[in-house]
Amino acid sequence: MIVVLIAVCEVGFWVLLAAGLSCRYLLRMPRTGLALLLCEPLLEVVLLVATALDLKAGAEPNWTHGLAALYIGYTVGHGHRTVKWLDGHAAHRFGGAPRPVGPPRYGMARARHEGRVWLGTVVAAAVATALLQIAIWYVGDPERVGSLENWRYVAWRAAGIHGIVALTYLVWPKRAPAPDLTKR
Repeated sequence: MIVVLIAVCEVGFWVLLAAGLSCRYLLRMPRTGLALLLCEPLLEVVLLVATALDLKAGAEPNWTHGLAALYIGYTVGHGHRTVKWLDGHAAHRFGGAPRPVGPPRYGMARARHEGRVWLGTVVAAAVATALLQIAIWYVGDPERVGSLENWRYVAWRAAGIHGIVALTYLVWPKRAPAPDLTKR
């Protein structure tokens, strides 16, 4: 049931996002669009409550509960940035706004950008870890929570791998191409 609910929440996220942006820019109803976009966090609340109720009903804690915690953590860590990015592109495409500025491509500016994105992953891992710890306390049986404990390591392993990738932009910054002087 939890896996299906995670899929429903993911589809719901994109449906609400499309509906919110459509209302804002295609139908020229910015308040309605904003209301739809603000409904997106409710999906994570529904998933959190459903996961808690599933555990309360005596379900064996397993990988689905861990995946739900990681999904919620990812949404907290990266959801706002994703919505903001898509809103900028929708405003450009349908609202007449200037083209959004992309991330820096070279040097320390790119390294700083990648570091900020990595911090979103750290937030995601911290939220997932907190939710998993609360679930472990909620279940209260050390013999049944091994799967939930393992998901904490998954969250931090992902953050660590992402941190190494982000660090490569700092250690080996990509250089801007040299200007072509032959095209004069």
